[in-house]
Amino acid sequence: MDAREAAMLTLNACQRQGGWSDGVLKKQLAAADLDSRDAALATQLCFGVLQNQLLLDFYLSKFSNIPLKRMEGKVVQILRLGAYQMLFLDKIPHSAAVNSAVAITKANCKNPRAAGMVNGILRSLERSLNDLPVIPQGDQAAYLSTLYSHPEWLVKEFILTLGAEEAAQLLAADNSQPPTCVMVNTTRTTGEELTLRLKEAGVEVRPHSWLEDCLLLSRTGDLERLTAFQEGLFYVQDPASRSAIMAADPKPGMRVLDCCAAPGGKSFAAAIAMENRGEVVSCDLHPHKKKLIQAGADRLGLDIVAPMTADGKVFRSQWENAFDLVLVDAPCSGLGVIRKKPDIRYKDPKPLAELPAVQSAILANAARYVRPGGTLLYSTCTLLRRENEAVVRDFLEGHPTYKAEAFTLPGPVGEVEDGMVTLWPHRHGTDGFFICKLRKGEDTL
Repeated sequence: MDAREAAMLTLNACQRQGGWSDGVLKKQLAAADLDSRDAALATQLCFGVLQNQLLLDFYLSKFSNIPLKRMEGKVVQILRLGAYQMLFLDKIPHSAAVNSAVAITKANCKNPRAAGMVNGILRSLERSLNDLPVIPQGDQAAYLSTLYSHPEWLVKEFILTLGAEEAAQLLAADNSQPPTCVMVNTTRTTGEELTLRLKEAGVEVRPHSWLEDCLLLSRTGDLERLTAFQEGLFYVQDPASRSAIMAADPKPGMRVLDCCAAPGGKSFAAAIAMENRGEVVSCDLHPHKKKLIQAGADRLGLDIVAPMTADGKVFRSQWENAFDLVLVDAPCSGLGVIRKKPDIRYKDPKPLAELPAVQSAILANAARYVRPGGTLLYSTCTLLRRENEAVVRDFLEGHPTYKAEAFTLPGPVGEVEDGMVTLWPHRHGTDGFFICKLRKGEDTL
């Protein structure tokens, strides 16, 4: 099995079974036992197709007499992979893209005529690369949807929030490749020392432009095999998620509750900011996530992190008014992390309508755990207002003891006077992320 076949099988499994591409791809690469170069190509192909799927389908449909939806699933993925290589990858000869597509079709597809059809469609596309079909521009949302491969409903949401011109910038940013971003474990090392260690291991390192103790890495290979990772000198976290903890401002000796913690990044960031002094109760609904958080805390040497299984919507009387800081990184639609999980954009939007009710229930429950004068921080990794500002507004209307509190973040964000901010991929170079800081009144017992 080569990189292209591994990518095809991953895409097909995701389409049929509804799995997330990163997890399915990881299993596929392990099964295929590809070397690092082929594994990197398979990853690039898989993610590239997902990032450009609607655009690829638009072009392919112009060169096929049979609608894509009537074709065998594997054939469609093979066509997308071949088209992606020809349209987006300069270093792969078109003949190699077509020939490999035909070979993979013969090896994997049921219809004996499928290989000839794949060859014909891709050869037709190849002949037209300098004169591709034009995307209709009459409907702005439909045009941007095809061009940037985001579903039309989502494009309309972004246009409503940002306007068409800036929405296009966001969609383009969603299709970009974000750097690997890691945070220095300052309880064990410094940014300078970690940079030196990583460079000695052959990793390319540069400091983040506006966030301290944050490094951008490339040429890492398998990150978890690096000695510096195994020694707990850093952990992976986006600057947006780290910014949420900076807004919360945990201090040494505090008692902190992280209500929706897995995989643990915010708990780790809080514990490091607290110099590993105090307590961080790190909760998640799913029992297997407790082990994941514990493993991360052990690797980083953060013994104040105490993982446990708990439902954020269910009240625990022993926690009432017990924490200086409560973090609610609520379950959400995840539409701010499309750069890293390109298939999130293709979620069925109907179940997403139920999320604000879940978010509101968790936030209201968590509010009972904050001591008088303490901090409640609400965050999500989505860009939809109904999951962000609307949830906070509804909460404040029903909880007059809480007030939004101003905070300051570094770099392009600066002063957040009304206590609420959205970080955007195209503006800040981060995940799309919402942060709101709330303060509980002193006289609330």
